[in-house]
Amino acid sequence: MNYYRPEPTVVPFSGFNAAEDGAALRQAMKGLGTDEQAIIDILTKRSNNQRQQISKWFTEEYGRDLIKDLKSELGGKFEDVIIGLMSPPVEYLCQQLNKAMKGAGCDEMALIEILCTRSNKEIKEINETYERLYNRPLAEHVCSETKSDFRRFLTLVVTAVRNPPGHVTPEKAKEQAEALYAAGEAKLGTNEEVFNKIMAHESYEQLRLVFDEYKNVSGRTIEQAIKDELGGPLHDAMMAVIQCVQNPLTFYAKQLQNAMAGLGTNDTTLIRIIVSRCEIDLGNIKKEYERLYGKTLESVVKAEASGNYESALLGLIDGNAS
Repeated sequence: MNYYRPEPTVVPFSGFNAAEDGAALRQAMKGLGTDEQAIIDILTKRSNNQRQQISKWFTEEYGRDLIKDLKSELGGKFEDVIIGLMSPPVEYLCQQLNKAMKGAGCDEMALIEILCTRSNKEIKEINETYERLYNRPLAEHVCSETKSDFRRFLTLVVTAVRNPPGHVTPEKAKEQAEALYAAGEAKLGTNEEVFNKIMAHESYEQLRLVFDEYKNVSGRTIEQAIKDELGGPLHDAMMAVIQCVQNPLTFYAKQLQNAMAGLGTNDTTLIRIIVSRCEIDLGNIKKEYERLYGKTLESVVKAEASGNYESALLGLIDGNAS
């Protein structure tokens, strides 16, 4: 799916010793007060696999649950970052999906960001983990919280119907571009079903060809067409797919900017992207952010966050990869 060389900011720590880290964390939380900086210095500079080893050692050595101890010592957004780091990556994404659909309302953009940007393999893993964690199929939960054409599109995405990477039929691309044009710009109203089918089923490589052909067919870009023809969360989901086809880094950089632009910060989105991408491609996303907005991600996070929350985010953004 990705056609760039991923640059994580957090990589396995070379001098790793689970016992040393576990003992240092215990010391940081023992007695009156908590040494938050020690917690940041350890947990933002270890890979997720190393954090799992620390957690295992902690239980075996002290008979205590490291996550429970951290929760009892920390609070607020700082706690959200640290506890997010302690969850295995796919479990973290499932927790975020559940959070997005829990209670009144639904955070549609969170569903889009997590589900519309993943490969079939990742979606299948998310499905299996979600059902194990919540004893409920993800597809069923998504259906109960979304509606209309957005629900139909997301259901296709969740059931992992997309053709695998490398599945390309160039001769079909012009035909599919014409079908999209006929379903949207060429008629009054929009046949969302046609958009859903092509955008959810075709591989990214095929969609790239379709989008190029669309320009030839209509004289406009697929983005312009989607903007005019679709609205609400379906529009946002389609735009996410388009951006991921063209450059997934742009999608994540824009999500970060949206989370920090205007009054107030969408901390949930900010934390989720930084925590979930730091071991994948946060280094690339940082560069893309600076290219798009002319300022560093670090500088904007410094302006939007404060205290231990800021230190934890910057710990992940700066990382230990260099």
